[in-house]
Amino acid sequence: MDAIGLIPVRLQSKRLPGKALLEIDGLPLIIHTAKRASLAKNISDVFVCTDNGKIINECKKHKIKYIKTFSNFQNGTERIASVAKKFKKKIIVDIQGDEPLINPNHIDEIVKFHKKNIKKIEIVIPTIKTTHNSPSSIIRVLSTKTGKIMYLSRSQIPHPYLENVSYIKKHLSIISFTSNSLMKYSKLKKSYYEKIEDIELLRALENDMKVYSLDLKGSSFSVDIYDDYIKAQTAMYSDPIRKLY
Repeated sequence: MDAIGLIPVRLQSKRLPGKALLEIDGLPLIIHTAKRASLAKNISDVFVCTDNGKIINECKKHKIKYIKTFSNFQNGTERIASVAKKFKKKIIVDIQGDEPLINPNHIDEIVKFHKKNIKKIEIVIPTIKTTHNSPSSIIRVLSTKTGKIMYLSRSQIPHPYLENVSYIKKHLSIISFTSNSLMKYSKLKKSYYEKIEDIELLRALENDMKVYSLDLKGSSFSVDIYDDYIKAQTAMYSDPIRKLY
């Protein structure tokens, strides 16, 4: 089963308006994400999925493939689900457009894992360890011993009621779907816990879809606020992957 990368992106970010086109080391943020995703060996193609003309123009300028979508989506998963029919019988990797320092090796590992477990898993959410007192901007992942995800939350769970918690697992900005699971997701209504937590994949969990985690090593952060943007600018100067594109 072949795999492709889809990067859903819009320009109307709530906390950092226009962040997709903010410049980092000479390139817009979204272009960094797309070029780094293209370095992954286990995906055959990468497309930016957007409704915004300015983003499309940047994609044309930097020779990044794109798919123009409608604009009436509640989240990025709905946006890429709207084009899933174009990629039947494929693994689709949802690559969040706000992570300009994404590691291509993480994409390769999630595709390899999903292909190996394609019969029992519809969605894969990779995780890395981080401190328990991390801010609510990250999404925490609770899973069983076999990797099946029990819950996703922005709150500080698990609560250290009897024992201290030294680390938790956070959701990386990559999600792997089968094309069928994306189309299934697109037919579901916004769910109860999704409305409370503002985490779109709770919709899949609440509808008993087969969602599993994959533990990865490394570091990762998305650009959500201006301080993240400054952090990304600083980190890019010494990033070894930047030299490859």
